[in-house]
Parts: sequence; C-alpha cells; structure tokens
Amino acid sequence: MADGGTIPGPAFLGVSRSLSGRVWRQRPAEAGLIRAHMQALNLEEPLARALAARGVRADQGADFLTPTLKALFPDPSSFMDMDAAAEAILDALQAGTSIHVFADYDVDGASSAALLVRWFRAMGADLPIYVPDRVTEGYGPSARAFDTLKASGADLVITVDCGAAANEAVAHAAAIGLKVVVIDHHMMREHPPVCAAVVNPNRPGCNSGQGNLAAAGVVFVLLAALNREARRRGMFEGREQPDIRQWLDLAAMGAICDVTGLTGFNRALTSLGLRVMSDWGNPGLRALLAAAGSEPGPAKSNHAGFILGPRINAGGRIGKSDLGARLLSTDDPDEARELAQELDALNIARREVERQVTEQATRIVEASGAHADGSAVVVIEGDEWHPGVVGIVAGRLRERWRKPVVVIGVDAVNGIGKGSGRSQPGMNLGRAVQAAWEAGVLMAGGGHAMAAGLTVRADGIGQLRDFLNERMAGEQAAAEALDGVEIDALIDPGAASRALFEQFEQLAPFGPANPEPLFALEHVAVREPVAMTGGHVRCRLVGADGASVKAIAWRCADLPSGKALMSGQGGLSVAGRLKADDWNGRRGVQLEIEDVADPRMA
Repeated sequence: MADGGTIPGPAFLGVSRSLSGRVWRQRPAEAGLIRAHMQALNLEEPLARALAARGVRADQGADFLTPTLKALFPDPSSFMDMDAAAEAILDALQAGTSIHVFADYDVDGASSAALLVRWFRAMGADLPIYVPDRVTEGYGPSARAFDTLKASGADLVITVDCGAAANEAVAHAAAIGLKVVVIDHHMMREHPPVCAAVVNPNRPGCNSGQGNLAAAGVVFVLLAALNREARRRGMFEGREQPDIRQWLDLAAMGAICDVTGLTGFNRALTSLGLRVMSDWGNPGLRALLAAAGSEPGPAKSNHAGFILGPRINAGGRIGKSDLGARLLSTDDPDEARELAQELDALNIARREVERQVTEQATRIVEASGAHADGSAVVVIEGDEWHPGVVGIVAGRLRERWRKPVVVIGVDAVNGIGKGSGRSQPGMNLGRAVQAAWEAGVLMAGGGHAMAAGLTVRADGIGQLRDFLNERMAGEQAAAEALDGVEIDALIDPGAASRALFEQFEQLAPFGPANPEPLFALEHVAVREPVAMTGGHVRCRLVGADGASVKAIAWRCADLPSGKALMSGQGGLSVAGRLKADDWNGRRGVQLEIEDVADPRMA
C-alpha cells in the first residue's frame, strides 16, 4: 500500500501557500477504486475515497478495516535468522543457562523486553532485564555492558530494539564467551554483527517484507517462532503453550510510540493490540493510566502515544532507564503503582527541562536565521542540554520550521555532544547520519528515515552541519513538494459531527502510511479565541449559516496561524482533524487545527 504521498496538482481551495507556507491538495484517489470500495464494503463515498487515497487496493479493503492476525501474520521463517534465534534461545533455556535481555530505554525497547519477560515467565523461567543509562552509557550495547552482564553470570544475551549496528561490542561479547541474539528494526550496515542470530526486517537481504515493524512487532513474531520450535521439541507436553495474543497490547505500544507505518501486519498488531489494551489487564499500563489521571475505557492510539508513552519514556530520558521495562513486565499491582507514580513525577520534570531547552534552541536559531537561510538541515547545539530531551525538542522544532532538525547537548567537561534528530517526509536522516559516521564525522550514529541519534565531538559539530546539509540538499526540493496539507474532505462547521467522526474512525489506528483524516473548512469566522498556557489557541469556527465547531491549535500562538486565529478575523480556511469531545459525557467533537490559510494571502 502506498503512503498517500503528494502528487502535484491544483491547490485545494486555491491555497497554494498557507500561513505555514504549505500548499493544500486533495488526497489523490482513483475513481474506479473509490467505486470498488463503495460496492464491496458498502461505504459512503467520502470514506471510500479516503480508503482509496491511502493506497488500499480493492482486495485489501476488508483486511484494512477489519485486520486479523490469521490473514496478515507473516511466516516467522521469512525473517532472516529468525529460526536460528528461536533455536539459540530454546537451546539455552533447555540447558538451564542464564539468559538476559538487553533493551533500549524507550517505549519500544521496554515493550520488547516485557514481551520476552512474560513469555519466559509463562515457561517457568526468569529473564533479567538490563537497560543502559542514556547519559553514562548511551544507546545500544557496549563492551562495558557486556562485561557487566558476563560478570553477573549471563551466558546468552538477547538485545531488543538495538544491537544491529553494534558490530564491535558484539565482537567483544564473543571474545569473552558471551552468546548474543540481536532483535532489532533499525537501519544497519551491510555486514551484520557476528553472533548467534541477527533478526531485523531492515537487514539487507531479509525478504520478510515487514520493514515497517517496530522492535516490539519483531519480538512478537519471535514469540510465535519460539512457540513453534518449542512444539517441535515437545516442550509443551504437560504444559500449556503461552498464548501470545494476550500481550498484543505491548506490541501496539511499540508500534505507536515508535511512529511506525501502520499498514499490513503492523496495522493488525496495533489494531488488535489496542483492543487487548482496552481491558487494561496489564498492571503496569493500568497503574500508569491512573497515575496520569485518566479513566479506563476503550484504548486509542492517543492513550499509547500521548498519555502512556511519554511517561514510560521519562524514565530513560531523565530518570532510571529500566523503569519502563519493569513497569510493563510486572504482575504485582503494588510494584506497578509505585513505578507508575515515579514515572509520572519524572514526566512532569521532563516537561520543564524540555520547555527550557526548546526556548533556548528556538532563540538561538531564530536569532541566527539558520531556520530560514535555505539550508536543508538545522543543526543546533547547546552546553549541558539534557540528552534525554534533545529528541523531543528536535521534533518540536521540525514542526515549527518544516525541515529536519538535529539538536545536540554538549558536555562542557569532556567536549562530547550527544544529539538527536527528526526529519521531514522525503528526507532520510538516518541514512545521512550513518554516512556521516562512515565518513568519520561522528563518533557514533544511526537511526531510520525519520529519526536518528548521534555522538559527536564539540569541535566537529560545524563539520557535521556542513556534511548533513551537503548530503541532504538533493532531497530538499522533493521533500518541500511533499510537505503539503492533504485534505480528505471539505465540510461545513455544522457537518463536523460525532457521526462523521465515528464514520472515519473505521480507518483507525492512524500513523505513518495511514494518516489521520484531514478535513477542510472554507470561509469560516473565528469567534471567542483564547490563548492558553503552552502557546495553544482555543476558539470556535463559525460558518456562513451560523453553525459552529469548537477548535484548538497547538503551540502556535506566536506563529502566523495562531496570530490569525487570535485576531478573530473572518474568511479563513482551516484544515484539521476531528477529535472526540467526551467531557462530562457530552459525546461531541472538536477540530484539532493542523493549518490555517488566508485566501487573501494564499
């Protein structure tokens, strides 16, 4: 399925340049495919058009709207080294040797580790967790970490959400007699680490076709491979086979929080995982929801991405790196409650650190004009910026300036900078960072198309800036063409109803490759605008017939779009997403504004 990328065409509603500088277009959809979806699935035209615009073929429509594992689960053996990984792990389990899991410190790593811990527990075995400290150890396996694990008695280490590019560290593990199985999904070098198995759908030569999976999705397939191999070995005689479907909520957490493409099997994992999550049977997720002040109910992507995910990540960002993995793997309600409260407190502290760094970085860049000088990438550094928040700040600034941003925090004592970047569609930042490492510009670096992490000497940041701008300049024009606002339907404020929202919710869960539907409202007046803490703007959009819809725009009060909304002027065109508004049981909707256009300036 395609990702609905922009195809050059006429500007929708005549908006060739919005107040954020973007062109508006209607998502392209083939008329014959729209009709096929209408007839086969009994859909109304707007929803059938949205389905066609997301590249869903006529024979894929039913599986897209109602995804199932039976229809979409891949053969585990289609993943390179998957069978070898299952065999190595079960050999160690049957031999009674000590197995440990080494996890990344983000949600995907925590979810991946928890999946393995729960499978091992169901098999009557413990699986200790090792998560490196972001500040003192950095990302991924290291010789130091493997020495620690070996000293603790480990015989086999399973790395999850990391390890695929850790050739030197894995070689050290082999030298000290430590067996390693790598489960990852990040971009990697052509030559993988030499170890028992390297399972990665993005490994050169892997023909699984599952490159959009998060690490948690790859681990979920590994659990199926483990069950299959354990059956072959007769390990379930007198023992019930673990039902891995009960842990789909963890696979969904990894997929959503790692911002993966929600199509095919990954969509099934996420959709069914949210259904499992809705029961709130995982003690850690239930406790974290309570700590956040939210009530149990049907789980949506918003729960994973904006309520649970940031709190789990807070441990790895500014606290204890293993808190998230421990939370997701515990079955003890008291332990879950304590961990959840600690993570919630860390998240509050993280927000303040993030706010300070964002404000400082914004002032520095806008004072220098680096965001508007035609460069392909913005690279900004600051002394003592916390490495745990630079990725979030990079994402915020990417949204603001509509180009890739790399934010680096420099340790003034050792002169080493640790940075993180976020990219624009059409610009492969991970590949550029990998090239910078291969060219000797970086001490370490890697990632994927939309995000990357790196370590660089402070005196080499200027060279890195030049390298990335030269490397990515060729992708800039195409990316700017892609950076349009793609509209699914034109509606009046009065049509922005709960019924319309629920109709399009059939396309959920949303994410990359399946964007949330965008609706356009033309010639609306802004009424009752209010500036909120955090730079948000709340207002009411009123149509020519007097009908209105509540709306909110995030972090825009100082931008042209926010200023236009705050002016209360009429005649604006607005693009946004419908969101449920269930406050006090009202079951309404509000429009989350994505972009604003003034026809007099477009």
